Amino acid sequence: MRAPGAGTASLASLALLWLLGLPWTWSAAAAFGVYVGGGGWRFLRIVCKTARRDLFGLSVLIRVRLELRRHQRAGHTIPCIFQAVVRRQPERLALVDAGSGACWTFTQLDTYSNAVANLFHQLGFAPGDVVAVFLEGRPEFVGLWLGLAKAGVVAALLNVNLRREPLAFCLGTSGAKALIYGGELAAAVAEVSGQLGKSLLKFCSGDLGPEGVLPDTHLLDPMLKEASTNPPAQSPGKGMDGRLFYIYTSGTTGLPKAAIVVHSRYYRIAAFGHHSYSMRAADVLYDCLPLYHSAGNIMGVGQCLIYGLTVVLRKKFSASRFWDDCVKYNCTVVQYIGEICRYLLKQPEREAEGRHRVRLAVGNGLRPAIWEEFTQRFRVRQIGEFYGATECNCSIANMDGKVGSCGFSSRILTHVYPIQLVKVNEDTMELLRDAQGLCIPCQPGEPGLLVGQINQQDPLRRFDGYVSESATSKKIAHSVFRKGDSAYLSGDVLVMDELGYMYFRDRSGDTFRWRGENVSTTEVEGVLSRLLGQTDVAVYGVAVPGTFKIQKTRLQREGFDPRQTSDRLFFLDLKQGHYLPLDEGVYTRICSGAFAL
Repeated sequence: MRAPGAGTASLASLALLWLLGLPWTWSAAAAFGVYVGGGGWRFLRIVCKTARRDLFGLSVLIRVRLELRRHQRAGHTIPCIFQAVVRRQPERLALVDAGSGACWTFTQLDTYSNAVANLFHQLGFAPGDVVAVFLEGRPEFVGLWLGLAKAGVVAALLNVNLRREPLAFCLGTSGAKALIYGGELAAAVAEVSGQLGKSLLKFCSGDLGPEGVLPDTHLLDPMLKEASTNPPAQSPGKGMDGRLFYIYTSGTTGLPKAAIVVHSRYYRIAAFGHHSYSMRAADVLYDCLPLYHSAGNIMGVGQCLIYGLTVVLRKKFSASRFWDDCVKYNCTVVQYIGEICRYLLKQPEREAEGRHRVRLAVGNGLRPAIWEEFTQRFRVRQIGEFYGATECNCSIANMDGKVGSCGFSSRILTHVYPIQLVKVNEDTMELLRDAQGLCIPCQPGEPGLLVGQINQQDPLRRFDGYVSESATSKKIAHSVFRKGDSAYLSGDVLVMDELGYMYFRDRSGDTFRWRGENVSTTEVEGVLSRLLGQTDVAVYGVAVPGTFKIQKTRLQREGFDPRQTSDRLFFLDLKQGHYLPLDEGVYTRICSGAFAL
C-alpha cells in the first residue's frame, strides 16, 4: 500500500540495498529511515490512530455483506425476515404508541399486516402496483406498508405535511392506484380531491376527522376485520432486489422526488445502524421521527422488523415528554435529529433526566457546539452520528464517538468502501477534472463533494434512483474514479481531516432546513406565487459581503434586539396565526418571560 506523502522512494531504496548485497536487517533499517524521512511517519501515525476504528468498521461491513448474501441466496424479502422474527418471539412487544398507549406484539403486527395483504389481493391489486400511504406515525402505518409488501404491492409513503399542489404532485408521480389516508388528514385529502383521478381508490384508516367520510372513500378498518389473517402466499418477485416502497426526498431543487427503496437497501440501512452501534436484542428504541422518512422508518422501525427490538413510536417530537417517555418504556436507545438535541437542552431540568436508561443516541445533525453538553447533561454514553440519504450508496457512520464527525473514510483501507471527496466548483457544483478527464480527489482539509462508486451487482454499492428516470440520471456521473465508471453524486460538501474523519460542510442547491426537513426554494416560490395570485416569484440565496463566520458573529451579537439593528424584525404569534412586528416593547416582554414564543 502506498503511504501518503512517501511516494515509492522507500520501496525503491529497499530493492537497491538488497541488490547491493547489504544484509537484510541493515537494508530494512535503511529503507525504514528513508521511508520516515520521506514523510512516511505521517502514514504510520494514521495507522496507529485509526487501525482499531477501521478494523471495527471493516468487521461491520463484512457482517452486513454476509447477512445480505445469505438472504439474497435464500430469496428472502423484508416480510420473510420479519416472519422469522415473529416465530422466534411472538409475544414480545414490537411497537408501542406513546401517544395512545397502544401496544402491539409481534403476533399482532403480523396478523394486521396479513389482513392488509389478503384484502388488497382480494381487491385485485397485483405485485408491482403502487398504493400511497398518507398517515401519521403509529403502528398502523408500519402494518399497512408491511402488509402491502407481503402482497408485493409498493407503498408510496407521503409526507404528512404535504398540502395542495405538492400533495397532488406526489400522488400523481407515484403512479398509485389507491390512497390510504388517516382520518386526521381527511381535510388535506379533500383539498386535492378535484385533482385526483376518478379511478384512484380511497381508503380511510382510523378515526374520522370532523369532515366525516369523504366522497368515494371506503372505511378500511371494517374491511380489515373481515379479511383473512392467514399468511398470504409469497408473491413471485425479485427477492432482495425488488421494490419495497418509495420515500419522498425533498431534494435541493424542485418538488419532492420518489426515491426507490428496495428490500436490500432497507436491510442495509437498518443492519449498518444495528452493528455500527452494537445494538442488542433486548434494547428498546424510542423513535419520535417521521415514519415517512428513512431515519424513522428504516433506521428505527427496521430494528424491530429485522432484529426483533421493541420500538416506541411518538408521532411528533415533544421536548417536555421525551425523557418521561424514555423512563416509562425503559428505552435504552433514542433517535434524534440536531434540532431535537437543541430543544431538549433548552428545557428546564426535570427529574426524569436522572432516571432514564438511555445509553445510545443515533441520528444526524448534532452540532459540535452542543455535542458534549448533550452527553454530559443527559448522561448518554454514546452518540451514533451518521451521514446518508435515503437513496445514497455512500453512507458513513461515526463509530467511535469523535465529537463533531458524521463518519469516516479509512485512509488505510481505501478500496474496501469506495467513496471519496472530489473537487467541485462550489458555486455551480460542477465536477472539476484532471487532464485525463477523471475527478480530482480532495486532500485532507479540502472541502469536496461526497461521491460513491456504483456497482449494481453489489447491494452495498448499488444506486436504485428515483421513479423519475430524469431525476435518477442527474445524480450519476461517469469517469469519476476511473475511466468509464459510474458514481452517485450526494449533493453534499464535506471535509475530511488527516485521520479520515468527515465533517458536514454544506448542502448544495437552493434549499434550507425547517423542522428537520429540507425545503427547496422552488417549493417556496410555488406557495408565494399562489398567495400572490400566480404572480411570477423568484426565491434565491444571496452572498453577503464579509466572511461567513464574521457575519454570523455579528448577527449573533445583535440577536433579536431591535435597538441593535436597522433591519425590521418580526415574530410568529401562534395565537393570532401570523407574523407581527417585533418592537422594543415586545422584546422587553420576551426577555422578562412575560411573553413566550
